[in-house]
Amino acid sequence: QVTAKTAFLFILPQYNVSVPAADGELVQYHYGLKDLVTILFYIFIAIILHAVVQEYALDKINRRLHLSKVKHSKFNESGQLVAFHLTSVIWCLYVVVTEGYISNPRSLWENYPHVYLPYQVKFFYLCQLAYWLHALPELYFQKVRKEEIPRQLRCIALYLLHIAGAYLLNLTRLGLILLLLQYLAEFFFHMARLVYFADENNEKLFNVWAVVFVVTRLFTLTLYILVIGFGLPRVESQALDPERGNFFSFLFNNILFRMSVLLLVCLFQASVMWRFIHFQLRRWREYWHEQSSRKRAAATASTKQQTKPLKRDSGYHENGVVKAENGTSPRTKKLKSP
Repeated sequence: QVTAKTAFLFILPQYNVSVPAADGELVQYHYGLKDLVTILFYIFIAIILHAVVQEYALDKINRRLHLSKVKHSKFNESGQLVAFHLTSVIWCLYVVVTEGYISNPRSLWENYPHVYLPYQVKFFYLCQLAYWLHALPELYFQKVRKEEIPRQLRCIALYLLHIAGAYLLNLTRLGLILLLLQYLAEFFFHMARLVYFADENNEKLFNVWAVVFVVTRLFTLTLYILVIGFGLPRVESQALDPERGNFFSFLFNNILFRMSVLLLVCLFQASVMWRFIHFQLRRWREYWHEQSSRKRAAATASTKQQTKPLKRDSGYHENGVVKAENGTSPRTKKLKSP
């Protein structure tokens, strides 16, 4: 029994409480320091799953494609993220649908702070934190190039900051929707990269990703304005109460603070869109440059083929008369009669 209790500490979410509900009592969860033990266990699970995907899927595909070292590293990164993002999108969509966060958008801010979480919501957040923490030692295991490490560290840090922030500040419902939108766009991007590495002439999926990215950015910005601008200021409990998990809803009563936060959000989304537009313009410029180079090469080859002299066995034509190589007209030889 002692061993079982210790095992449950690693495997199952902790801090369960019984909350009164309309049809009886409902078991929900809140966070605490014991969550670190559970996260540590699932970090090892994530490392094992990472190795399985790498060995039984990505390495076999790499051996067939014969990619360069640079493309090999990017292919492995995108392959791992495609598997993770696809799983997370399906899981997150299931959670938000079953919990009614999509059908009832008011639930994103009603009854804030959302201190008590359903089992599947808490477990989802613990697994998300475990995955992005496992990505740190994977930088060493995968032998990532030094030039790529700062970019990947920045990406990992941003995900950890947003996921842990939503979890600790009791904004888990809003965080779920934002993660769903972000992971959906990231899935199409990394899927497009995999298809491109397999066939460099196939860039159609990048166009799909571009549309999905713009749509998800618009939804993200709308969601921020809806929750921060209109939802949280209407919360009944506006007093600072860290014991109940109410950390900053009282600040949104101040219109100046509210507008400042919305301005920062808009500026951040604008910077993301600017980088996206810059990337698209560069990609289109490279595409048209490549197409023009191919056309010039084809035109040059066609010109050379037309100007190439025809090989003749003897003589050449001049004014419709066949001339010999010395310029004299060939004459038929008269045969002597026998």
